[in-house]
Amino acid sequence: MSEPGAPAVVATPRPIARVLPLLEPAHLDRDFDYLVPPDLDADAQPGVRVRVRFSGRLIDGYILERLEKTSHTGKLVRLDRVVSPEKVLTPEILRLVTAVAARYAGTRADVLRLAIPPRHAKVEAEGTTPKPATPKKRRGKSATAKATAPEPTPIDLDDPADPIPDSDSGQPGALSPTPPVEVEPAPDAGLGSSNADQSSNTVASENFSPATRIVGGSGAAADGAQGEVAGAIGAELSDHPEPGASPVGGAPSQVAGVDISGNEASLESGAAESGAGAPDLAHDDLRGAPIEPATGKIDVDGATAEADPGQGVADRYPGWGRYAHGYSFLGAVAAGRGPRAAWQALPGEDWARRLAELAATTVGSGRSAILMVPDQRDLDRVLAECVALVGESAVGLAAGLGPSARYRRWLAALRGTARVVVGTRSSVFAPVKDLGLIAIWDDGDDTYAEPRSPYPHAREVAMLRAHETGAAFVAAGFARTAEVQAIVESGWAHDLLAERSLLRQVMPRLIAPGDTDAALERDPMARAIRIPAAAFMAARRALAAGEPVLVQVPRRGYIPALSCSKCRTPARCRHCNGPLALPDNNIRASAAGKTTTERGTAAAGRGAGHGPTSDQRGAGPAGRSRATGSPGASGAQGRGFQQSGEYEQQGLNFENDWGAGAPGPGAHGRDSGGRGQGVGAQARGARDRVDLGVAVGVGTPRGGAEVAHSPACRWCGITEAAFRCGACGSRALRAVVIGAARTAEELGRAFPGVPVRGSGGSAVLSSVPEGPQVVVSTIGAEPSVPGGYSVAMLLDGWALLGREDLRAAEDAMRRWMSAAALVRPGGQVIVMADPALATVQAFLRWDPVGHAQFELGERIDVRFPPAVRLAAIDGTADSIAELLAEAKLPDVVEVLGPVPLPPGARKPFSSGDSPAEVERMILRVDRSAGSSLSKALSIAQAVRSTHKSDDPLRVQIDPVDIG
Repeated sequence: MSEPGAPAVVATPRPIARVLPLLEPAHLDRDFDYLVPPDLDADAQPGVRVRVRFSGRLIDGYILERLEKTSHTGKLVRLDRVVSPEKVLTPEILRLVTAVAARYAGTRADVLRLAIPPRHAKVEAEGTTPKPATPKKRRGKSATAKATAPEPTPIDLDDPADPIPDSDSGQPGALSPTPPVEVEPAPDAGLGSSNADQSSNTVASENFSPATRIVGGSGAAADGAQGEVAGAIGAELSDHPEPGASPVGGAPSQVAGVDISGNEASLESGAAESGAGAPDLAHDDLRGAPIEPATGKIDVDGATAEADPGQGVADRYPGWGRYAHGYSFLGAVAAGRGPRAAWQALPGEDWARRLAELAATTVGSGRSAILMVPDQRDLDRVLAECVALVGESAVGLAAGLGPSARYRRWLAALRGTARVVVGTRSSVFAPVKDLGLIAIWDDGDDTYAEPRSPYPHAREVAMLRAHETGAAFVAAGFARTAEVQAIVESGWAHDLLAERSLLRQVMPRLIAPGDTDAALERDPMARAIRIPAAAFMAARRALAAGEPVLVQVPRRGYIPALSCSKCRTPARCRHCNGPLALPDNNIRASAAGKTTTERGTAAAGRGAGHGPTSDQRGAGPAGRSRATGSPGASGAQGRGFQQSGEYEQQGLNFENDWGAGAPGPGAHGRDSGGRGQGVGAQARGARDRVDLGVAVGVGTPRGGAEVAHSPACRWCGITEAAFRCGACGSRALRAVVIGAARTAEELGRAFPGVPVRGSGGSAVLSSVPEGPQVVVSTIGAEPSVPGGYSVAMLLDGWALLGREDLRAAEDAMRRWMSAAALVRPGGQVIVMADPALATVQAFLRWDPVGHAQFELGERIDVRFPPAVRLAAIDGTADSIAELLAEAKLPDVVEVLGPVPLPPGARKPFSSGDSPAEVERMILRVDRSAGSSLSKALSIAQAVRSTHKSDDPLRVQIDPVDIG
């Protein structure tokens, strides 16, 4: 950057600082040279935050390297100031950021905003001021943590009174100020090296050899030498690497000891160039025969001794012995190697403990570990196990911590105080020292997909980082995604599974109602009602035995979706076209201070054995009998429990027209009062009320009078008191799906005197106590119970499997397995779904690997990720056409669309309000051309940004929601 009249005399050994400004326009994703004033020479080191003047404005940025001279022929602008002398951008993170930006057709500035949290000056000052630590008492510390914690005074990362010690500090609790780095006069000092012919230059640390440099790209795109890391991460389905592609940081033989074709490579030449202090990244990748643990000196709990890593971990962590090659895997991690595996946990496995054991093994070898989980509940569970094993060297990173707490933990990882980082998706960028393990639990969870540009997925970033650093990689879960199966089949990772004989011992009994002809003969309506007789009786027996029952429901709320009863058209608001839903009766009808479920349960307990309610006395249309029976007859004669809802049900065919004199499908089930009357008459009476044009939700407050509610819009909140279908004119409504609140209400009436707990939404339970109870949970919010559940009912399987989503079947499998894993061995899991479907059959066999193979094969046939590389371009028709006109796409690209955005997808915007009409264009190429596609789109975005176009545009590579 030139500045007229700027003084040219700067008395510093390396007067030039190469800076990456954090600028939004894609064409400004470049490095710029600035002069370093003498007073900033000591602090202006590679990796620190600076403020620079750019086009008359002060901009944040990072120093990449210090140089003796620049290729710029004009005058240079001085650095305005050094924000902090803390070196927050490490060489490894810079390489990762560059690789992620190239992979996802984004800019380094956008990735850096995801990787490095905002600075908190007070927290940083606490860590840079040396002062002795004062002993303090810690509350709530477990006995195990006390036994394993180091003798020096622990550091409370949430307490501002405790400074964060530097990893090189001699005393815990005291932090030595970071001294200025003495840099020898060489052109490659810093995070990058100079290249006089390009404005974006080679970046490498002064401690890194030329074999580990990154060649930066001009403009928004990276150069061809640092493009797609296709074969390097092993996710490519092709047996051959992309032409000209090489891993970020060097040639294949110089990174992680594995070339992109999957063959072992020597590191001798790279190690010789790097010097004696260079880390040895050679590792066994679990390909082919199982790993044989090496014998050597390892550091476990601070003691260095000759030991057999495999034997040591077998004694310390016997839980891994249940998996084939489990001890070999831990032995390789303890020996400092980098194995890569896809681990499928057994049902009922204490997976948080197993992950903590992996982290403790990594710490014992002198390295650090990153464990990623989907949400805060899992984070707390895993962090507690890690603290029990490694003490205060384990920290948690999550967005909900707050600025100061989050930055304090992040600094602890940067300075080497924290050796184990447990966090959500952003923790994949944690700057831990000597990364030895990166593990991700339940990688199919959609929270791992970053909603901010350039929209990277944490799993893909983790694989990039594991390959670049040579760290061990574990993709763990009860289920398996097609993406993980792809890297297993490519040879980049290895299966870590248990034997089928052991699986059969620990898994519950999995059934689907009506899965055999004999079952259908016993209960012809098993597939047509929401809770069939088999599931109802299994829950009833479990509660009678004093055991808990889990009920999983796909949707929260009361009745979250309605449709026309005649033509099945979704019910929409007349004002905003939003979906109509029935308000939650448990809130609307609780003026007396109790919820409907609680009152219904109490009333049922008091009134058991009495006559029918007013709903039951209204028998409904002529020619249809009232349902009668007794509680004892419900098991022998009943058709099962269909909720006593005032809306017809949709499943396979929930709205049935029974013949004259025939009882309804719930004829002998328990009714809303817990007595022997069936629910068929009540449902038919409700149908009459609905046909009058008012959607009725019935609550029973303390006064005994019913409270009717009309449907309301979920978007604008306006009540629709006189609904009329816009397609057929009908005024009758039916429930498309039943929510968790309505399900809890019905089960409370069906099982009088039994506590009914809810988990979901803003009230997620981590665990529940033992005892007879019904736990109604939405997907992903299932609480654990000591000893496990006796019965689990997975309702509305059609709602999960019928979604218009590429990953619908995969997601349903993952949700079901996560819930079934909470059931004790020998318990019973009933999934309400069509047993003829391949996903249901795989679940009944507990075969996540087979299902992943099936999903991957299907996607290969139809050419969807991970078999191919997709780029989704969202925007107006003009903005999409402008981008494609500038892009020099590969010859093999397929252009699909334009099509509307997927339902629920957020619209892109660049300035002003987002337009109403937004389209999606999909570009599809083979994975071998993935880097070329990303590079072409990056360059096109850079050219487009020079036009200063205000039309919204968004580019996503391999989005989770394709549409």
